[in-house]
Amino acid sequence: MAGKSADLLSTAAARGDLELARALLQSGIDPNAKNSYGRTPIQVMKMGCPEMAKLLISYAADPNVPDPATGMTPAHDAVQCGFLDTLVVLLDGGASLYAPPDCWGRLPIDLASSEMEVQT
Repeated sequence: MAGKSADLLSTAAARGDLELARALLQSGIDPNAKNSYGRTPIQVMKMGCPEMAKLLISYAADPNVPDPATGMTPAHDAVQCGFLDTLVVLLDGGASLYAPPDCWGRLPIDLASSEMEVQT
């Protein structure tokens, strides 16, 4: 049942379904449980939903967990996709811009720097 519960929470996070995610977390589902693809809810959450990041972090989700395939953390994703509101929530929740590097050796701060260069 743990795998199925993790899949349900990850799906709710990915859809930005705050009500379902909150209910699942309140029922005791581990916010760091890996879904069938080896990813946690904070890794697959809807990046354009800073409220989801806040909810998951309030239940002790790890904002620095790297993706098993790319090594990218939620901060990498938020920076790369331009979701600054979500990035602020992640940083407030303990995410780092300086570690860990992804599979290409890039830190979240590196992606932020390259995004700024593109915009100027």
